[in-house]
Amino acid sequence: MLAPIILSLKIASIATVFSLILGVFFAYLINKKNVPGKNIWETILILPMILPPSVTGYLLLIALGKRGWIGRFLLENFELQIVFTLVGAVIAACIVSLPLMYQNVKAAFLTIDPIYEQAAQTLGSSEGKIFRTVIIPLAWPGIISGIALSFARAIGEFGATLMIAGNIPGKTQTIPTAIYFAVESGNTELANTLVLIMTIFSFVLIFGLNTWLKNKNYLDHKGRA
Repeated sequence: MLAPIILSLKIASIATVFSLILGVFFAYLINKKNVPGKNIWETILILPMILPPSVTGYLLLIALGKRGWIGRFLLENFELQIVFTLVGAVIAACIVSLPLMYQNVKAAFLTIDPIYEQAAQTLGSSEGKIFRTVIIPLAWPGIISGIALSFARAIGEFGATLMIAGNIPGKTQTIPTAIYFAVESGNTELANTLVLIMTIFSFVLIFGLNTWLKNKNYLDHKGRA
């Protein structure tokens, strides 16, 4: 029972790191820069949140499978197979969690008053320094929210993971796939235990995030008063 739990935490952690990097990058690029076709790029980023996970998984399977143009290229040139591997599970979790990260970081960036950036520019700060010392600190609560929600989404991913990574015990079997196949095989004890663990974990994560945000807002308002 511990194997899918440990594997899920590992996959979700790696996926969240990549989601954070990509989410911050795209949120800054699309909302702070003059990028052609912003609406198209943003729609593509958010699309996995709208599509059924099985559809997302199938599209990944087409692209990353042995016959897909990316999968075939990696297999022929680097002997690297994505399908039915840990890498495939991480990619699936990252793709489905990225929209949540992007939306939270985007909202955080849009709430920043441009006057802070303008003030930093007048003081001679470079664009990179403004990003590190002004934008990121001010957007930190939104970024933390994105990290927490993306992690929760990644650890609970099922459809896309099953399509591209399968359900190989000890290799690609995550908590959601373990629950599904435990129910299929009639092992209700295992299914109930994993469901309870997932429910408690998700509750604690969201409750902790909400508590932290409320306390931070209270301290911020108290400090301004």
